[in-house]
Amino acid sequence: MPVMVQVAHLPARGVIEISGEDRVSFLQGLVSNDVAQAAPGRAVWAALLTPQGKWLADFFILSDGARLLLDAEALQVAMIVQRLGRFRLRAKATLRDASAELSVFVAWHGAPAPPAGATAAPDPRVEAAGWRILAPAMAANATAEDWDRHRLSLGLPDGSADMEAEKSVLLEAGFDELNGVSWSKGCYMGQELTARTKYRGLVKRRLVSVDIEGAAPDAGTPVLLAGAEVGTLRSSRDGRGLATLRLEALRAPALECGPARLRPAVPGWLKLPG
Repeated sequence: MPVMVQVAHLPARGVIEISGEDRVSFLQGLVSNDVAQAAPGRAVWAALLTPQGKWLADFFILSDGARLLLDAEALQVAMIVQRLGRFRLRAKATLRDASAELSVFVAWHGAPAPPAGATAAPDPRVEAAGWRILAPAMAANATAEDWDRHRLSLGLPDGSADMEAEKSVLLEAGFDELNGVSWSKGCYMGQELTARTKYRGLVKRRLVSVDIEGAAPDAGTPVLLAGAEVGTLRSSRDGRGLATLRLEALRAPALECGPARLRPAVPGWLKLPG
């Protein structure tokens, strides 16, 4: 029996509107991916970094042809607008919080039927992640918690739930394999460290899926292998989670995390050395 398309509203997400004729060139030098690839029906996933190349925020960039719409964490919208606004200078671009007019929806297990006036595109990370939809309203038949279970089953990071501001490195969190970095577009803020990490093979940890036996500890709880700390647990739900682990721990049959045991479950999209 075919699975029904699932649609969920994500109230923890917000929308930033960038309008004006310089909107693409303005954003291009500030984020990790190629903004010029965003078009009606095509989304781009990108990150905003510190000058030192550490993660600050990530978002989906959608376009309705006349403006760019950033699908971002609601609690980060004001920060993103403020930080991006510092670089606007004489660019003909305007930023504003559009969360009051547009809500974020996701759909998976098939293509949705967005309402008239919606801006929608496939999730650019992996096909099974489904669609991102920005609309004033839309009928939903699933919950944000259902979506959380689905994205955890795919091993997909969820912003600040899985990364630490001014600490996390993009390539540890799968941004390369998940189409979150452009290696050809030229300079952007934090580009030097990101490129050096890739080409010198400096990634020593990865954010990976884990199966959790027992009650899941709080995010940030240390993960141990034979008594030695090898990482930390990040987000989790219903026996599945993500943890940042040292590479040598990824093939361990079991790890300790508080009262729980973790079993690494490396997703198929993730590329490991060797």
